[in-house]
Amino acid sequence: MADIIGKLDSFLWGWPLIILLFGTHIFMTIRTGFIQKDIFKAIRMSVTRDEGSEGDVSQFGALTTALSSTIGTGNIVGVGTAIALGGPGSVLWMWLTGVFGIATKYAETIIAVKYRVKSENGTMIGGAMYALDRGLHARWAGILFALLASLCGFGIGCMVQANAVVGNITQNFNIPPIAVAIVLSVLVALVIIGGIQSITRVSEMLVPFMALFYFLGCLVILIMNADVVGQAIGVIISSAFSPRAMGGGFIGSTITMACRYGFARGLFSNESGMGSAPLVASAAKTRNPKRQALVSMTGTFWDTVVICLMTGLVLVTCIIKYPHIDGLSGDGSVLTSQAFSMIPHVGLPVLVIGLITFAFSTILGWYYYGERCSVYLFGEKIIMPYKILWVIGVFVGSMLKIGVVWDLADFMNGLMAIPNIFAVLLLSGVIAKETKKYSGSHINDLDNTPIPTLKNANKGILG
Repeated sequence: MADIIGKLDSFLWGWPLIILLFGTHIFMTIRTGFIQKDIFKAIRMSVTRDEGSEGDVSQFGALTTALSSTIGTGNIVGVGTAIALGGPGSVLWMWLTGVFGIATKYAETIIAVKYRVKSENGTMIGGAMYALDRGLHARWAGILFALLASLCGFGIGCMVQANAVVGNITQNFNIPPIAVAIVLSVLVALVIIGGIQSITRVSEMLVPFMALFYFLGCLVILIMNADVVGQAIGVIISSAFSPRAMGGGFIGSTITMACRYGFARGLFSNESGMGSAPLVASAAKTRNPKRQALVSMTGTFWDTVVICLMTGLVLVTCIIKYPHIDGLSGDGSVLTSQAFSMIPHVGLPVLVIGLITFAFSTILGWYYYGERCSVYLFGEKIIMPYKILWVIGVFVGSMLKIGVVWDLADFMNGLMAIPNIFAVLLLSGVIAKETKKYSGSHINDLDNTPIPTLKNANKGILG
């Protein structure tokens, strides 16, 4: 089974999907007039409340919930896996997916908010499936996306995260995996039972703390490795475009391998193009679609442009500076643990605390994504069974072989991205129009388009 999944994963993540994703990032960057230039305005906007607007949660609450699902093991173990299997050049490709992926995150959010609907009890519902359904009148594609997302969550947001938490705690503290798995499952159950409000409250408290803590820890390590930072940057850039095998503790890698793992882990990390973050962005209180899209795109900036880059620099500088680091193992988890443990007193606590908090918050955020997609398909009656299956997934994922989990997550990520990219590209005209409509002083204008109420939303499309 592991061999089959690995082959499917390698086939899907070939050049066609890489070109589709990165091509979309570049196309939407041009189509939106290089929306990345507004990133600092968007950051300021993300910490303000858009009162008086329709929605279930604040803009900041939606952002932190989205960040809780993106800032996870992809930022730690995922970067290590990319370097271990794709070489140091994969860090550059991963970073570029973040820079250009900001535009795609903006684009997928703006159509998700524009085409969102209300349930009969007033709850906001939105996401790529509604953009496909209402914007393109392609309900079949909406059903496909929702089905893939509800299943994909068990890979990227559930089993991978639980596996990383249990593996790291077991390795560093010698606690039996079964004990960690039970505690983690109970904690997850206690939070998700309260729905989006409970998840948002936890995310608003946890995300800013964990991101700042991890960033400062990486900064301390980079200061300690300051003498090789310049060399590390040179190695990353040169190996990204070099078909030759690397030396000095790095695994041999081709440009194809560097791109493949850089793009795969970049998408895993920031989820730009997957259509996941818009699922919670659609529930935000916002004056118009552009405002929430700007806020949502800051998630990709923090996740990949900042945090993944910091992790990549930490790992590459440690491999260069400390000859005992095994950059040839091919195991990202081992590589990351070895690199951080080389820093006395600081490295291991930063890694363990960062990984636990990142992974736990990702499990919560992705639960909401999966739930929303399942409700779209089967109605609200699916919520409780989905909660139960999610908690079981946390427990089972804790016990699986990490390679199988990563490959399965990569494969499902790629499948999920295809219908979402389909929506973004075909609705690019709408995205450009909305971007222009609310430009300049019109950014605070209220969107007067009535949000339709979806009849029988509690039954679902297939209910």
